[in-house]
Amino acid sequence: MLSTLFHPALSDCRRLFLRNYELLINIGVHEFEKKGEQRVVINVDLFIPLAVSTPRGDQLEEVVDYDFIRTTIARRMAQGHVHLQETLCDDIVTAMLAHPKVRAARVSTEKPDVYPDCEAVGVEVFRIKEA
Repeated sequence: MLSTLFHPALSDCRRLFLRNYELLINIGVHEFEKKGEQRVVINVDLFIPLAVSTPRGDQLEEVVDYDFIRTTIARRMAQGHVHLQETLCDDIVTAMLAHPKVRAARVSTEKPDVYPDCEAVGVEVFRIKEA
């Protein structure tokens, strides 16, 4: 989804990202998936206007902290089992967009251990906050 980087509504933004965040979580619709955890890889891109994320005093509170991404994902995972990667992506992107400084977000999830003949199966979603 490289084209999101060139979306005109994001031309005045910086991109904050979390790359290949690997977790063991309860996810899946099949009975065997409900009995244990699976490895999931999550990637997040946040697009934040430069006007609200350019530090003047080199202070953390002037920007969106990376911890926001990780703690938001952790809160979602603490809610328990999720059946679909689509649901997980939608929940995470909605939570990311709830941050007042975030204009747009891209979230992808991958399950790398589903099939032996491919690297991963996954879902990606991109949303821009309504003005």
